[in-house]
Amino acid sequence: MALKPTIVPDGPEMYSGEGFGLMQLDKVVGLARANSLWPLPFATSCCGIEFMATMAAGYDIGRFGAERLSFSPRQADLLMVMGTIAKKMGPILKHVYVQMAEPKWVMAVGACASSGGIFDTYSVLQGIDKIIPVDVYVPGCAPSPEAILDGILRVQDLVKSEPIRRRESPEYAQLLEQYQIGK
Repeated sequence: MALKPTIVPDGPEMYSGEGFGLMQLDKVVGLARANSLWPLPFATSCCGIEFMATMAAGYDIGRFGAERLSFSPRQADLLMVMGTIAKKMGPILKHVYVQMAEPKWVMAVGACASSGGIFDTYSVLQGIDKIIPVDVYVPGCAPSPEAILDGILRVQDLVKSEPIRRRESPEYAQLLEQYQIGK
């Protein structure tokens, strides 16, 4: 019996026969990681309030496999930075990022985390991408719960398509070196 390619809804291409299905390991791992994100909310101002609304029953972030919040960086794989980050807070944010286990992703939620927002002052960090790499930016001041959910979907898209060994690549090592983050 010949294998025939089939497509699983919301999943990768799969070869199936009678009673079995085959697909690439990195696609299965990506699908599992994408649907079981453990976010660490780093909320400092109004964007954190919008995130709380996203966690409530009206929006239900649990539909995307991200309802298990982690308040320990060692147990989280998605760092969600929400709100104004003062320059004095920068080293703490970087330390939290370094403590997270690989693979890890970062989402900058709102104008303040993305670019400093309206606070163009000496004491406010003009975007967290100055100290840690960011994977997804969520626009808005403060962003709506729908925008935050869209950011989660963008992270899931990244996670699904990321090769298992990308974190061991020279390009990733160069990125960490650029941010002065040691492995």
